[in-house]
Amino acid sequence: MSEATTSIGAAAPVAKVGMYRWRICAMLLLATTINYIDRQVLGVLAPFLQTEIGWNEIEYGYIVTAFQAAYAIGLLCAGAIIDRLGTRVGYAIAISIWSLAAMSHSLAASVIGFAAARFVLGFGEAGNFPAAIKTVAEWFPRKERALATGIFNSGSNIGAIVAPMMVPVVAATWGWQAAFLVTGALSAAWLVAWLLIYRTPEDQPRLSAGELAYIRSDPPEPTVRVPWSRILRHRQAWAFVAAKFITDPIWWFFLFWLPKFLHAEYGLTLLGLGLPLIVIFVLADVGSIFGGWLAGRFIKMGWSVNRARKTAMGICGLAVVPIVFAANADNLWLAVGLIGLATAGHQGWSANVFTLTSDMFPRRAVASVVGIGGFAGAVGGMMIATFTGFLLQTTGSYVPVFLMAGSAYLIALLVVHLLAPRLEPAQLDGAGA
Repeated sequence: MSEATTSIGAAAPVAKVGMYRWRICAMLLLATTINYIDRQVLGVLAPFLQTEIGWNEIEYGYIVTAFQAAYAIGLLCAGAIIDRLGTRVGYAIAISIWSLAAMSHSLAASVIGFAAARFVLGFGEAGNFPAAIKTVAEWFPRKERALATGIFNSGSNIGAIVAPMMVPVVAATWGWQAAFLVTGALSAAWLVAWLLIYRTPEDQPRLSAGELAYIRSDPPEPTVRVPWSRILRHRQAWAFVAAKFITDPIWWFFLFWLPKFLHAEYGLTLLGLGLPLIVIFVLADVGSIFGGWLAGRFIKMGWSVNRARKTAMGICGLAVVPIVFAANADNLWLAVGLIGLATAGHQGWSANVFTLTSDMFPRRAVASVVGIGGFAGAVGGMMIATFTGFLLQTTGSYVPVFLMAGSAYLIALLVVHLLAPRLEPAQLDGAGA
């Protein structure tokens, strides 16, 4: 523990330092919630739109792949852009693009039209996580980052809960086009609030001196931007990239195919999808916060960051394994329980995987590392989208995908451990950098 941390801890306990940083975390939570509402609208409406527009499983796979392709391209660019422009401007640009793209779905009337709208949406939404992770690195000391990440990352589950609650009702009342217009408008409203409220800690007049000192209690870091070529020389970067590439496709499958799975296997109508999806993503929400809390709890018990992070990741990975039985479950709620446990495991895993970046890289490189890893995850998502489309068109069986989901996380943890056995910080400025 540094002298700065010791003196702050002695003079001003965390509870008395101030709580403004958690308001920023709440903004990130809301942005991530809206982000997932916007992307989830198509998944919720997919069984209905498949009949309305007339696409088959392969064409739906291509529509999802269009989103993933743009998301991959956007992530490759977003991290570096946000590191260069800063979180306030970078986040604003990203959400402006995805807000307009979300509303543009209402104009689509063909497979090509939906694919084009999804492509632009994916490009804009790619900025969310690099910006949010960088904001956490700017606003929170290292020991609170996993919890803050878990909290804002839970917005992905809240969005996935709100979407099946809201979208079917809006679509049934005013038409499916209205669902895209309403959710896109939420993004625009958040943008206005962000521009009015957000400043960096040093420029935020509402932040107390004590809380600023607490936020900056970690040892100081250089501020020079780090190019990708230097980042990718380090095994720590490849550990994060591998974790995202192997496990992100499973989450994409959950988002875009669960409504279709429940509709196909259990005959659920558009309005009937709501409750099962809500239960699944409530469990995912609990898993996200629990996963971040668990690693922090282990660290407070005196465990090393390496042991705490990987133990939490292992526990979350094990929670996904029982999903291998979901495809053959003869009861709807048994399937929902198995899938909900898996989504909880994924989100707890994800909270810790995102935090690996701030464990191993300085703040000035975090958004770039997240962007590179997110690119890898989106490429994996493209692959599983196309594979699932062809699989379902030819066999109609979800079994192979659930088998992949059950094994992916433990394989990814092994790869992370082999590449970063001690989670040592990358020496970006050392002789070997």
